[in-house]
Amino acid sequence: MTPRTKEQNEDIRLRRLAQIRKAAADVFLDKGPLLEIRDVAAQAGLGYGTVYHYYSNKGDLLNDLLWDALDRAGGWMGGAELSPDTASVRLLELWAEDHAVYLLYKQAGEGFASLPEARSSPLSAAFLQEVLTPFAALLADGDSTSGGNEAESPYRLQRAEMLLAALAGCASLSLRRGKLHEEAGDITRLLKFQNE
Repeated sequence: MTPRTKEQNEDIRLRRLAQIRKAAADVFLDKGPLLEIRDVAAQAGLGYGTVYHYYSNKGDLLNDLLWDALDRAGGWMGGAELSPDTASVRLLELWAEDHAVYLLYKQAGEGFASLPEARSSPLSAAFLQEVLTPFAALLADGDSTSGGNEAESPYRLQRAEMLLAALAGCASLSLRRGKLHEEAGDITRLLKFQNE
């Protein structure tokens, strides 16, 4: 048997990390901060020692999971022009597929309180730049009364933050029941995502 190459080992490591983070996101939905490494191992179908090899504590795991999710968090706004209500449905559908991205938005709405400040501050700043400001711009573009570029005004950012937090709160129950895809339109109508 030929030994594995460095590239093969790196591929295995990256797949294992993704497997662990996906399992952690699923467990976090059920247990929140009470999540334990052994729960993640069971969800991922891995031994406790294997998960512990990659993450020695749940704080490191949650931090890595949220940063990884941030890489995928703003992509739903790209492409064709979206109305705020269409964008919200698209975001809800993303959350149904990628629980880590949902957790990122949920944690952002809670000020990343599950992380120590040394970790929450950089993540909060990155979320503001990569997600919240573009979402505020999307809301401003959909607002016919908007004069000029007001996307970064405190009001627009606060409004965007409130809408995302409301979406995360409403999505929670549907997500736990596995019905977020089906109920995305209902949630959007409930929150009246029209720019009035």
